[in-house]
Amino acid sequence: MSDFASMFQGHLDGHLAALKRLDECQAILSAIAQAWVDALKAGKKVLFFGNGGSAADAQHLAAELCVRYRINRRALAGLALTTDTSVLTAHSNDYGFETVFARQVEALAQPGDVVVGISTSGTSKNVVAGLQAAKEIGCVVVSFTAEKGADCAAVADYAYCVPTSVTAYAQECHLLAGHVLCEYVEAAFKE
Repeated sequence: MSDFASMFQGHLDGHLAALKRLDECQAILSAIAQAWVDALKAGKKVLFFGNGGSAADAQHLAAELCVRYRINRRALAGLALTTDTSVLTAHSNDYGFETVFARQVEALAQPGDVVVGISTSGTSKNVVAGLQAAKEIGCVVVSFTAEKGADCAAVADYAYCVPTSVTAYAQECHLLAGHVLCEYVEAAFKE
């Protein structure tokens, strides 16, 4: 049986090492924050999607915009494309899972919306397809990935690539940055 204390410390050390490198991402996160504010002030939406833990992050960040993060302010158009089980299952059954996000982007996104695809590997085919569909529509395309960025970063206007190869640390840093972005957006919409 492993020693919990040493396992915990190892995870904490790895997480802190990833966090310390987030300074490298400050410029791209600032650009993403401004893109969100500009879109929302123009009456546009921020749409999020991803698989697994990234789907949960998509839902979480959409809720922070739609409801609130830290302060009371007007509702903002944050939408997770990972939550409608009827759409997800109907599309996957009828057309396959690879285009499940692209189809929703085609239906819901408009030019000027911000579309955020979250994939720690950066190679999730359905996330890449969703980002490509957004680009074709004229959306601002954002990807959240781990350090390599891969296919998602290649199609994005703004690629937030967490400087780590460890999926768990990348996911933790995605949520941390997402909270900072939400706080920046809220500051722009203070009543």
